[in-house]
Amino acid sequence: MPNSTPPRARRTRRGVRTSGALVGAARRVFERDGYLEARIVDIAAEAGVATGSFYTHFSGKEEVFEAVLAELQDEMLHPGAGGTGADGAEADASADPAALRRGVEAANRAYLESYRRNAALMAALEQAAAVDRRFLAVRLRRSQVFVERSARTVVRLQQAGLADPALDPDVTARAINAMVSRTAYMTFVAGDPVPFEELVRTLTRLWMNALGMPRAPE
Repeated sequence: MPNSTPPRARRTRRGVRTSGALVGAARRVFERDGYLEARIVDIAAEAGVATGSFYTHFSGKEEVFEAVLAELQDEMLHPGAGGTGADGAEADASADPAALRRGVEAANRAYLESYRRNAALMAALEQAAAVDRRFLAVRLRRSQVFVERSARTVVRLQQAGLADPALDPDVTARAINAMVSRTAYMTFVAGDPVPFEELVRTLTRLWMNALGMPRAPE
């Protein structure tokens, strides 16, 4: 993401501390108030700085939200949170079905736990994406990382004879990614709760069934 923070503000230790405090404060305000209702004056007050100091580091609410999302992306896009079971299955495409299921389940669990921890911020991102195309682009880029990772997994499983060879890897990856991410949204943001362990088990089974993978014991 572009960063237009003035170079002088970034160079000093004090500037780095203040910028970090503003990003942390912005996250709390966005989580509390949502993107649409968040105000710069509230972010500055939460960080314990004057409102004018905010503009030394960020050009506006949009830029500080980009900085908050960059931190979220670091957490949610790491390999342990693939979001569609990709990493667990990717580890060993020649494994037995039970081992594959455990891998898919572990990856889905990591993603869902991360989504649950960050649900308020994910809700703010949904708001921002609806009114500002730059955040829609952020959301799409984030989704594309999951899709590409899952597509590679589908190819490996097909090559190992463990997934339906007739499936298009990219389209399949898009579908299973949407299934997991939208279910997470409905559960943790929209307030349509499902018991967590049941959610993990069901999404894992649906993920494997969608690829036509061998049935594994629970």
